[in-house]
Amino acid sequence: MFDSDKVVLTGIKPTGMPHIGNYVGALKPMIELSQTHKTYMFIADLHSLNTIHDANTIRENTYAMAATMVAGGLNLNNAVLFRQSDIVPVYQLATLLMNVTPKGLMNRAHSYKAAVDRNAAAGLDTDAGVNMGLYTYPILMAADILLYGADIVPVGADQKQHVEFARDIAGYFNNAYGDVFRLPEPVIGRDNGLIPGLDGRKMSKSYDNTIAIFAPENELKRKIMRIITDSKTPDEPKNPDESTIFQLYKHFATDSEIAEFREMFLRGGMGYGTAKTRLFDRVNSVLGTPRSEYERLMQNRAELDAILADGAARARVVADKTIARVKRAMLGLN
Repeated sequence: MFDSDKVVLTGIKPTGMPHIGNYVGALKPMIELSQTHKTYMFIADLHSLNTIHDANTIRENTYAMAATMVAGGLNLNNAVLFRQSDIVPVYQLATLLMNVTPKGLMNRAHSYKAAVDRNAAAGLDTDAGVNMGLYTYPILMAADILLYGADIVPVGADQKQHVEFARDIAGYFNNAYGDVFRLPEPVIGRDNGLIPGLDGRKMSKSYDNTIAIFAPENELKRKIMRIITDSKTPDEPKNPDESTIFQLYKHFATDSEIAEFREMFLRGGMGYGTAKTRLFDRVNSVLGTPRSEYERLMQNRAELDAILADGAARARVVADKTIARVKRAMLGLN
C-alpha cells in the first residue's frame, strides 16, 4: 500500500452493470482504497463514445456504474465520484495536449495497434473503422490523469501503457513550458488470478459467461447453477484449484471458510450441486445488502444526480486551477 497522502485516480467506463470479475479485479480494491486515500473516481462516459453511439445507453450505464460504486461502499468523504463529461477543462486540456504529443506515440498505442492488426488480418484498409476518438484515446486519458495532479493510478497490467503515455506527454509539456505537471505512477493491482466465468474461461462479456454483481437473487442462483463442472461423482475427491466454483468462492469467503471448503473438495463426499449451493449462499450473503441499496439508488436518480454533481463540483475546483496554469504557460492567459 502506498502513502495515505498520495492522490489516487481511476476511471471506469460505463458499460452496464459490472460483473463479478470486474468487482474482484478493480471495483472492490478501489472501494477499499477510498476508505483511507483521497481518490478521484470518474465515470468515463467520453471514452465510451468510441464504441457506444446511443445517448440513452450511456446515460443508463452511467447511473448503473455510479449506483454500483455507492452501493458497494465507496467512501464519499474521501472519494470524489463524478461524470467525466461534467468537467469542461478535460476537453480543453485534451486539445491543448495534442500540440505537444508526437503522432508516433499514438501509433504505438495498444488499442490502435490492435485495430490495425485486425484490419490487416481481414484484408481491410489499415485504418478501417478507426475514428479519431480511438486514435487520440491516450491523450484524453492523459488529460484525465494530469488534470487532478494524480500521484498514483491503479491499473491492470494491460492498462499500464496509458499511464506511461500520460507521463511521456507530461514530460513533453514540462520540457516545453516549465514544470507544470506532476508525473503520475502506475500501480498494478494485486494479482487476483484468473476470475473464471460460467464456462471456466476468463469471465468476460464477450464470452457471455458473466455473473452480474447485483443480479437479482433468482438470477444469481440460476447463473451459479449453470457453472460447468467435470464428471466426478459426489464421492470422488476433487481438485479445488481446477474448480470454477472454488475459485469464485474464495473471493467472497473468510480464510477459515476457504480452508474448510477446500478440505470438502479434497476429501470427497460433496457433489457439485451442493458446492454450487454453498457458493450461491456465500455470494448472496456478501452482495445481498449492497444489491438492495443498488436497486434503491436506481429508483432514485435524483440522489445519484446529487452525488455526481457534488463530485463534479469538488473535482472542478482542482481542474480549474490546473487548466488555468496550462493556459498561462501555453497562451499567456491569466
